[in-house]
Amino acid sequence: MGAKPAYILGIDPGLNVTGYGVVARRGGGVRLVEAGVIRLPRAGKESFPARLESLFTSVGDIIREFRPVRVCLEEVYGHAAYPRTSVLMGHARGVICLAAQMAGVPVASMSAKRIKQSVTGNGNASKLQVQRAIQHYFSLGTTPHPPDVADALAAALCYAESIRQEENGKRR
Repeated sequence: MGAKPAYILGIDPGLNVTGYGVVARRGGGVRLVEAGVIRLPRAGKESFPARLESLFTSVGDIIREFRPVRVCLEEVYGHAAYPRTSVLMGHARGVICLAAQMAGVPVASMSAKRIKQSVTGNGNASKLQVQRAIQHYFSLGTTPHPPDVADALAAALCYAESIRQEENGKRR
């Protein structure tokens, strides 16, 4: 039968929409298991802490369902013109890291450039280029939508590729 596949959970954190993607890695191959979005209640309808709790609970549910060996996240990118966005994204990323930690799943952080380089060959790729690369890699009929789903799958795929490269380096 062979070894059981290792699930990798990629997450693109957001406070409105958080994309997630689960891939299974067995040997040198990677296949798509599930992908989707976590939609949080709109700001104003619920308090900020309640929205973070909703994200924490949803991520925990996904981790319990798939039991990934790793959760992969893009590092927070700070833009001088939008410092508040970076702070808010840090909150979302923090509760995702906490959910993974409490489930005993290690977290891998990767830069956006590294993820884009891994899946498109261009560290400055656009969201559409990432969507198309993910569509092509997994032979999907359409591009993943919203782009948060493609970004999450790209993070998981980048990590899976880094494992493959590491294993190939050890075999030489």
